[in-house]
Parts: sequence; C-alpha cells; structure tokens
Amino acid sequence: MKIQIPDKVNYIINTLMSHGYEAYIVGGCVRDMALGKKPEDWDITTSATPIQVKKIFSRTVDTGIQHGTVTVLLDHDHYEVTTYRLDGVYEDNRHPKEVSFTSSLTEDLKRRDFTINAMAYNKEEGFIDSFNGLEDLEKGIVRCVGDPEERFSEDALRILRAVRFSAQLDFSIEANTLEAIKNKVELLRNISAERIRIELMKLLVSDHPERIRLLYETGITAVVLPEFDKTMTTNQINKYHIYSVGEHIIRTVMEVAGPLDDKRFTPKERAILRWTMLLHDIEKPSTITFGADKQNHFHGHQEKGAATAKRILKRLKFDNETLDSVVHLIRWHDHRFVLNPTGMRKAINKIGKEYMELLFEVNRADNSAKNPDIIGLKLEKLEGARKLYEDIIKKGQCVNLKDLDINGRDLIEAGFKPGKELGDLLDWLLDRVLEEPSLNNKEVLLQLALNK
Repeated sequence: MKIQIPDKVNYIINTLMSHGYEAYIVGGCVRDMALGKKPEDWDITTSATPIQVKKIFSRTVDTGIQHGTVTVLLDHDHYEVTTYRLDGVYEDNRHPKEVSFTSSLTEDLKRRDFTINAMAYNKEEGFIDSFNGLEDLEKGIVRCVGDPEERFSEDALRILRAVRFSAQLDFSIEANTLEAIKNKVELLRNISAERIRIELMKLLVSDHPERIRLLYETGITAVVLPEFDKTMTTNQINKYHIYSVGEHIIRTVMEVAGPLDDKRFTPKERAILRWTMLLHDIEKPSTITFGADKQNHFHGHQEKGAATAKRILKRLKFDNETLDSVVHLIRWHDHRFVLNPTGMRKAINKIGKEYMELLFEVNRADNSAKNPDIIGLKLEKLEGARKLYEDIIKKGQCVNLKDLDINGRDLIEAGFKPGKELGDLLDWLLDRVLEEPSLNNKEVLLQLALNK
C-alpha cells in the first residue's frame, strides 16, 4: 500500500520525536490510508503532555486541553495533537468522567471503539496494530476493541457508529459485536439527538444506505426512529407494489441520487433526497385501507407523512433548509403531472421551480422501487413530464409572480388601490399567463387588468 502523509503532519511528528517523545498519526486517518483512501483529517497522538507540546510549538490553541488535545498551527493549517490517555468511568454512556495521561500507546489504543480505528503509524516504525485492525480491514469486518458490551456501555453512540462504518466501508459487523449491539441498544436513549442525526446522515448518504435494514434488525430504529418500524411490517396489496412499505422505502433510498461519485446533486441535495425517500411513505401504515377493488390504498399519506417527517426532523435538530425541503418534497412526491405545457406550468407554479429537479429524482426513485411490470410506463410518463419542464425553462416562460411582467407597483401607478384585491388581481393575471405564455407583456397585462 502507498503511504503518503502531508509534510506538515510529518514535521509535527518528527519535531516531537526529536525532543524525545513518541508520536504517530492515529485512528481514522490510518484506517483510510490502509484502504487507499485520502484522509479528511489527520489526528496525531503523542507521549508528550499538552504542556510539553505547547513548549515545543510556538503557535498552539488549547482545543481540549483537559482531554489532552492541543491544536498546533502551521501557516494556515491546524492539526490536533492528543496525549496518550486513559479514560475514567463513563457515567452517561457517552463521556468519561475524567481522563488521565499515560506513556503507553497500547493503553491509549485499547480505549478506542473498533480495531480498524485503533491503529497508529509513523514512518520510522510503520503500523502499530495491537488489535489486528489491518486483518479486519482485509476481511471487511467491523469489530470492537476488547469486550464489545464494555465499549458500547462506555459510549452508546458507538452502536450507531458500527452500522455507519459498515455502510461507508461495505463491511460486515463481527458476530460478538453485532450481538452486543442488540443487547445494549437501549443505551442509545442517553445519546443526544444531534449526535444521532450526524450518524444517521453519514449512513444515509453513503453508498450502502440499505444498512438501514440492519438498524431495524438490531432494534436501533425502535429507539432512534420508531416511526420506521411499522413500515417494515406493513404489506402492500396493490398492483403497483411487490414489496412491503419498509422494503420499498429502503430500495428508494438506495436508488435516489446515485453513488457518491454521481455529481448531479450537491452533497446538501443528496442529503435532502435520501431523507425524503426514507420518510416519504412513513405514514402509509396509518392510512392503509382495503378497497372494493381488493387493493390497498393509502389516501392522505402524503400530507400526513409530511407532518410526521417535520416532527421527526425537528426531533433530530435538523437545520431549517433541510427540514423545509424534505417536508415539501414528501408533500408533493405523489403528484400526477398533467402532460401538456399548461399543466406543467401550473405544476411548477404550485410546487416551486427550485424543487422540480429534486422532485423528478424523487419520482424516478419511487417508481424504480415498485412493481417492475409497470415501471416502464411510469418512467416513460415521468420522462415526458421532464421534457415539458425543460422546454418551459429553456423558453423562459412565466411560472410564478416573480416572472410576471407586471407587479403591484405598476398596477398602483395605473390607479389600482393597494390591498387584498390587488393581490387577487395579480394572481388572476398569473393564471392567464400560465394558460397562455404570450400574454406575459406589461402592456397586455395592464390592459387585461383594466378590462377586468
């Protein structure tokens, strides 16, 4: 394997070693290097105490000095340097009550979560792999360091991290570690919503979001996303579906936005799309009916699902942009487009031009996870809708009040009084333009207003 460490990281390690201390890169960056990936962050561990690190380097910041971490500043870059440490008793299933420093690298690595994250490296000694992390990387296994039940009792977030790493790396979870997850899953109730959201997000936007199924099988969703569990046991007797609601959801999440190297969508849009699909049918179990046609129907699941999604995303402390976008897309995810220019202009007006590309992707993913016998016709109709949309955008046709060639100020200058009736008049003019785009001319619109 090719090992490339940035010059500044090597400089910090070599400087610490020249002063008589041990120093290595450690954790995720070592794992990523061993996998041939470029690390996002470089963490350095050392036998030097924080005070000694501060004496050696002229520019430092006390990032978390009580936990042994000092940030070393080199030009415009910064690197965290942490002293070997031992964790004290964990009282909240998340943080140690106190930490103490140690001179033993092995003791420091022993407290870490998984073997693949418990390796250190420097150029002089190579890999320090006391817990067979390299072997587990080779086998594609996520395994706890030491006793998995102890590791999860110390920090319950590791339960979610195990599944998240299995999704990001496409690894399996070692049997004892998996059993410990099931035994300790209730401890996740002690973890903050923000931390749970971050781990769920990383899993969802990975190339293997189907590991959501593992969250269900281990009981994790029962704790962190209980609304999902009912979908897994709700069958769909309907000609358009061959999967349970939950299996359909999982397949749509797998389908939407493509793999990570698909650049059609920004990372933010990718996250919005994945969360939309995870929650788009969340209220199908509560709206299920059996019709005279001997088919299941789910009337109103869009609106009810949007409301439930909003509650879930608020509970997980999502930012407003993501929350609003996901809720809006869920509300409109089952919209049937009228396949003519007027119908499409009206749809764009109702849904919002800024959401159309995302909604088309939601529709594509949703249809792709239905009965394969009917997918072809549905995707054909969707492509027809997309072409209508693209033609409207290409021609620059008016689809909202912002595009209208007249505004309230123009009408007031023409003698109309401000107020609700003025707003109603603008809406009426927009409706005329949605029907006939050639009317979008200021003089024409003014005359229409005066005649009305």
